[in-house]
Amino acid sequence: MSSLEEITLIAGNAHPELAQAIARGLDMELADAHVGRFPDGEIDIKVGEDLRGRDVFVLQPTCPPVNENWTELLLLLDTLRRSSAGRITAVMPYYGYARKDRKDEGRVPISAKVVANTLIASGAERVMTVDMHAAQIQGFFDIPVDHLYARPVLLGAIQSSGLKDPVVVTPDVGGTKMARAYAKRLDGADLAIVDKRRISGSETVIEHVIGDVEGRDCVIVDDLISTGGSISQAASILKKSGAQKIIIAVSHAVFCGPAVERLDAAPVDKILVTDTIPPGDRSPKQLQICSLAPLIAHAIKNIHRSESISSLFE
Repeated sequence: MSSLEEITLIAGNAHPELAQAIARGLDMELADAHVGRFPDGEIDIKVGEDLRGRDVFVLQPTCPPVNENWTELLLLLDTLRRSSAGRITAVMPYYGYARKDRKDEGRVPISAKVVANTLIASGAERVMTVDMHAAQIQGFFDIPVDHLYARPVLLGAIQSSGLKDPVVVTPDVGGTKMARAYAKRLDGADLAIVDKRRISGSETVIEHVIGDVEGRDCVIVDDLISTGGSISQAASILKKSGAQKIIIAVSHAVFCGPAVERLDAAPVDKILVTDTIPPGDRSPKQLQICSLAPLIAHAIKNIHRSESISSLFE
């Protein structure tokens, strides 16, 4: 079995708090790495340790500012490759540009594929991420992709919320598989779907609720909250349909634009999110953050020791 002493953890500037928490979970320090800026804004990187033959994990979600964090990650990967690291794994708790995973109209890019191509070209030999917006993005890679799920961590918080006769709700038909996985682990809770029609990239219209929510507690599950429009509308229509307590549980708290204002105004008792993205200057008043650092640390340990990742979710 490989020793954890052979692991090196390096972090960019995207989420230093999460990186430190992961390092503590592995009982080690982050590598000495300078990730700064030249006077003109270009990224300046210098690693102060010998990386030859090391199993290196780069901790860097591509969260906002997405392009800055993405470029930092690419340059870190190139630094490691040119330093003769033994194996290089990009640990991206949040995978940016994942919403553009196909060509759904003429003359648009497949941005998620561009991210995959650049990661590989810069030196990544393995990728670890959490709850991709579209799981099929794994197919864009010809290297191993470890797709972790926030579900076990969020479920613990949901189960401690004292829900009665719960219904798991997906605010989008495409999230049915995720909702069913939550429902199965909540003692076979029922499933409901909020039927919506998307008008634009930031605006949707709720049509109706499929399923019985009257007089019951609801858990709305999704992979991310961006502007908060869809999930706030979903909570409102659930309340109008007779739902009692409403909890939101999502993996990635992007919270851009009017998200905080919308969530503060929504009839929601609690918003559970993970720490894949650092908190902004303002957060919804109902927010509760659940840390994924222990899960990611355990996954890193298993990868290093060539042990199963799927066993973490059984």
